[in-house]
Amino acid sequence: MTRTTAGVANGRNYASEATNSGPSSPSNDQVRPLPHGHVTVDELDLAAELSGDTDATASPAVAEYAVWLGDDALILAQQLGAWIAHAPELEEDVALGNIALDLLGHARSLLRYAGTADDRSEDDLAYFRDEPQFRSAWLFEQPNGDFAQTIMRQLVASTYMFELYSALQHSEDATLAAIAEKSLKEVDYHRDHAIQWTLRLAGGTEESRTRIIRALGGIWPYVDELFRDEPLLDELQSIAVRPSALRDRFDEVIAAVFIEAELTIPEGFTASGGGRRGAHFSTLGYILAEMQVLARQHPGATW
Repeated sequence: MTRTTAGVANGRNYASEATNSGPSSPSNDQVRPLPHGHVTVDELDLAAELSGDTDATASPAVAEYAVWLGDDALILAQQLGAWIAHAPELEEDVALGNIALDLLGHARSLLRYAGTADDRSEDDLAYFRDEPQFRSAWLFEQPNGDFAQTIMRQLVASTYMFELYSALQHSEDATLAAIAEKSLKEVDYHRDHAIQWTLRLAGGTEESRTRIIRALGGIWPYVDELFRDEPLLDELQSIAVRPSALRDRFDEVIAAVFIEAELTIPEGFTASGGGRRGAHFSTLGYILAEMQVLARQHPGATW
């Protein structure tokens, strides 16, 4: 996979000295430096940006596990990307976009590794699987809703991912360990961002507090699925992380945040889930339709 990038040619930080001859064009000795530099087009091998051993081949069981984690990150990245140009303030527009890009990087590394099991690329897995072939948990498929709902979803997701990658970096699978080690540093920021906004919304105006409480009630039913041990994990002793082993630490972190925010975990139903087995929340089909349309309408296209 390649993409084009703009760069500075020959170290020169100005535009070409060739100018148009119209009356509004400056003479050659009046050419001013431009901040973007002289633009050239180069090819960049995107595989070089990925974490882990690019020569390693995943077993079918490891590939399935990598797909679980990759799909979680991919779907959450796609959802957060919808906030670009719509966030409540410019700083958050940038922050949510950057978090989405981090998650997309995690997804690419995991899906690339998963694809080595059957000679598929990360793009094949992202764009050419149908809904039942995805393995994301329902939490990541929850709609953005308002800003408070996105933040509550981020609080749960990033706290879970932080504990997951903290454990996975000790995996006996060197590629998964490398991906986890790099991802952990970024998820640490994601978690801090979500915690700070949770506290800010809970301790802000009456409206912001009402919204974060409502968001908590909407998101919490999808927490339990994250910590269910699926049969696949029996084949991956010392390689994968048992989600159930992460629950205590997750609960400790969430409890500390909620004490400060004066929030209470709601009682009520627990969603059935089933994302690891291909049974998904109703929104996933719409998310995939938007994400996959260009690749499917123009298969094999490059840019």
